[in-house]
Amino acid sequence: MKNSFNLTRARAETRFCENIIHFNNAGSSLMPIPVADALHNYLYQEERLGGYETAADQQESLENFYHATAKLLACGTNEIAFIENATRAWDMAFYSFKFAQGDKILTTLAEYGSNVIAYNQQAQRYGVEIVFVPNDEFGQIDIHALENLIDDRVKLISISHVPTGGGLVNPASAVGRIAQSARIPYLLDACQSIGQLPLNVDEIGCDMLSGTGRKYLRGPRGTGLLYVRQSLIEQLEPPFLDQHAATLTSPTTYQIRGDAQRFENWEQYLAGKAALGVAIDYALSYGLEAIQARIYELAQTLRNKLRGIAGVQLTDEGLEKCGIVTFATTQLTPSAIQQRLKAHQVHVSISEGSGSLVSFQHRGLTQVVRASVHYYNTDQEIDYFAELLQTMLSNQA
Repeated sequence: MKNSFNLTRARAETRFCENIIHFNNAGSSLMPIPVADALHNYLYQEERLGGYETAADQQESLENFYHATAKLLACGTNEIAFIENATRAWDMAFYSFKFAQGDKILTTLAEYGSNVIAYNQQAQRYGVEIVFVPNDEFGQIDIHALENLIDDRVKLISISHVPTGGGLVNPASAVGRIAQSARIPYLLDACQSIGQLPLNVDEIGCDMLSGTGRKYLRGPRGTGLLYVRQSLIEQLEPPFLDQHAATLTSPTTYQIRGDAQRFENWEQYLAGKAALGVAIDYALSYGLEAIQARIYELAQTLRNKLRGIAGVQLTDEGLEKCGIVTFATTQLTPSAIQQRLKAHQVHVSISEGSGSLVSFQHRGLTQVVRASVHYYNTDQEIDYFAELLQTMLSNQA
């Protein structure tokens, strides 16, 4: 049964969506008109008045970022930081932990490559042990295996909610219940889930959450956010500080601020910050439950279409699957498919390399096509995509 999403509004408020088929929303979505206008207007004001003067004049719109994000995640504004991207937001949380020889980090086989690099760096520095929790029969993190791996050496549970290279949605709330029961800090990489599904940090049970603006929130590039639970903030000292994150109280002393803005720095992409607040308000105006239902419906339609094309192998995992649809074919390489689709104004991306290395090696994959839909996409676009792909593959026979 089709849900009653307001597609007419979504299409009308997305410039140029009639000119392209953008199935690269897990890379970077098309900004809606209110977000793009907010970004452009802020930059134009900077051009006319100067950066400091604009920041002073736009204080309300800059503060709105914290209020909008707090509403999105159901937390306090004091638990939110604006960071220049999701990777750096995740880093600011992760590198605040003081690890020691023999400590364990529990993560997943589908963990994002940048996070795994960070784990390995701390393993080399401090002798930390990285433990990849096995998958269950659906390809998601095995909750029972996770529970059995808990011991006194585990200092952090850190997982990607929606991995970059497949449709998988990890059971974040089930992980949270285990983390809370064991009183182990829990870091959730929500880069691909924020803006795509409802996220309530108390219901999930995470202590930290990182996210980006450019993907499913439909915000500008160069924007990210970090949530840190208030009870944990003062236990974490950021890996670097400036006079925004702390106050110099004497030539030899300083005081770190008591809210999550201790993870920020003074110089910020303020136009992007203001526009990200607008993007979050825009998502909230539809409702995240409605957005999730629309995206999941479109993704399932796309998977069903792909199943009917000879030579196509779907590579998504998970009991719950999201708006990221991945596949490979026997006729053409993923890179060749991407280039040929681009010639027809159809945008997809490729998942390969270190981003999904642990998972891909485990599954025997090297490269897949990633087609990621958003609520402004249409059934007609999916039909055209499938017909075009089928024709391309048939011509290789």
